[in-house]
Amino acid sequence: MNVSTILIILLIGAFATYFSGDKLASKVALLFSLAALGCSIVLLNNYNAGENISVINSWITQPKISFALNADGLGLAMVLLTAALTPIIIFSSFGNEYKNAKGFYALILFMAFAMTGTFLASDGLLYYIFWELALIPIYFIALIWGNGDAEERRKAVVKFFIYTLAGSLFMLTAFIYLYQKAGSFLIEDLYKVNLSACEQFWIFLAFFLAYAIKIPIIPFHTWQANVYQKAPTVGTMLLSGIMLKMGLYSVIRWQLPLAPIAAKEYMYIFIALGIAGVIYGSIVALRQKDLKKLLAYSSLAHVGLIAAGSYTLTLDGLRGAVLQMIAHGFVVVGLFFAAEVIFRRYETREIAEMGGIRTQSPKFTSMFLILVLASVALPSTFNFVGEFTVLYSLSQINIWFAILGGTTIILGAYYMLRMFQHVMLGETNSKTFADVTLNEGISFAVIIAVLLFFGFYPKPITDLITPSLETILQVINKN
Repeated sequence: MNVSTILIILLIGAFATYFSGDKLASKVALLFSLAALGCSIVLLNNYNAGENISVINSWITQPKISFALNADGLGLAMVLLTAALTPIIIFSSFGNEYKNAKGFYALILFMAFAMTGTFLASDGLLYYIFWELALIPIYFIALIWGNGDAEERRKAVVKFFIYTLAGSLFMLTAFIYLYQKAGSFLIEDLYKVNLSACEQFWIFLAFFLAYAIKIPIIPFHTWQANVYQKAPTVGTMLLSGIMLKMGLYSVIRWQLPLAPIAAKEYMYIFIALGIAGVIYGSIVALRQKDLKKLLAYSSLAHVGLIAAGSYTLTLDGLRGAVLQMIAHGFVVVGLFFAAEVIFRRYETREIAEMGGIRTQSPKFTSMFLILVLASVALPSTFNFVGEFTVLYSLSQINIWFAILGGTTIILGAYYMLRMFQHVMLGETNSKTFADVTLNEGISFAVIIAVLLFFGFYPKPITDLITPSLETILQVINKN
């Protein structure tokens, strides 16, 4: 078995879901997503046993393009994140009714297919194809099944699509330039290309524009909050839990090793941009009245810290960034799902219209509190491991970076706990808040179990990703 198996499962699953009809679509999609998760676990075991599960086949001779999928520890970690979150996201949607459900769930699986391909591709053009394919399903998910006024939703989604597509074109231009130097799109050949400092600057900038929009990093974040708010919660989960990780992962896999001289020379600028996102996102989150927008800006703050850690060019920084990517994926999906559970009962996302949930649903209150505490990196949660490692790496570069980056914990604790107080405590809303259903409880339990388990024992993930990160750093430090 090799890594192409998981792509085949997801792609077949997307078609099978569509042709299964609206009544069976959700169950068929869940079945195939669980099959993909099982396949990813088998592949991980094979990888740990020393089996070569990578794939490389000649695809197009002119230009020279290969169907190349590289399964190292870093790529497998991101594939596992995608494979684990996809069934959770699908299962969490069972409490909603969707028109044309077959199309909705088929798009989710197709998006998972494209994102998985992005994490595995080791040919530049194949990577670019998967990168762009992931944009198509989320565009339609947000446009067709989104919330609010149709015209406002259309504007927000089109802006996101145009921004992302425009940034990706700069990346494609960089790949074409590198191909002319290397004669191949394979990543190991691209790593060997000798570029001048000036060439590396432009390559670095081209990749940065694509990744900064996708992550997003300020000042390229203007699409994010509106799209997160207007998209259906499933779409928001896919965007925040997995899709933005494509940009963060790509910084480590592609941008830094391809332009190491530029990465070292402009390190302080890009770390500063990441930390600026931490502070900006936290301050704006304090002023939000809509629960989904508050969580969107909270996510902006957290990914700013991850980006800052990635640009430190240290093993601790890269390792902490990857750990935090995975932790953030689970906690942000859990928080957006909690917002959806509240909306199902209160039919509002306005924080001022909530309150008193604790007295009506102590189980939901407890689970929501754990997610909030994980979000603010309470020790013993997975987020603490990642954030502490990133902040430690920033302190090695400049202690002020660590101090400023640490504001995400202080400000985050303030606005998240204040939000929890308004939403869960206080006077009871006039509407009855029914306790969580079995489906909802299972979704929360799985997410919380992951956050607590790896909060106490992150070693399996650390051992998986460290060799790959050390290899990437060797490529960076050769220049």
